[in-house]
Amino acid sequence: MTRSVGKKTVILGILIVVVVFASMVYPHCQIPCGIYDDPMRFDMIAEHITTIEKSMKLVTELSGQDRPNMNQIVRWVHNKDTHADEISHIVAYYFMAQRLKLPAEGDVKAYNEYVGKLTLLHKILVYTMKTKQTTDFANVEKLKSLLAKFQDVYFGKSNQSRRDHSGHKHLQ
Repeated sequence: MTRSVGKKTVILGILIVVVVFASMVYPHCQIPCGIYDDPMRFDMIAEHITTIEKSMKLVTELSGQDRPNMNQIVRWVHNKDTHADEISHIVAYYFMAQRLKLPAEGDVKAYNEYVGKLTLLHKILVYTMKTKQTTDFANVEKLKSLLAKFQDVYFGKSNQSRRDHSGHKHLQ
């Protein structure tokens, strides 16, 4: 009888742990589900960049006031940093982990393309980090430029179905 209660308690404990940790999992898992919306991810990154830029402007404006509202400054810095983290998450967990495929052994052309994409993604990560460290708008401009370059490389410059940063489709 006590063994039965002990087993039930252990099983219940395991179920609780599973439920709690399952709820913490990011919605887009790293299994081959086949549900991808690459243009949407580019739009999301562009939106995060725009939000970072707005946050920087407000941090700069509020900091320049005679009596800066520190509460608002802290809130805008936190907002800026949160959106930078979102970009890093999309770059690392969506593009790098799921969407970029390893090239076949000996395929030099595919390898060079792969390295080019990884390099652009790494640069996006670096400049995203720099937007967290400063309010230098040059980092935002660099992010915009890198995103456009990665989009061209990822979809191919001649792909007519890709979107620009505002979500509008390119008509080439």
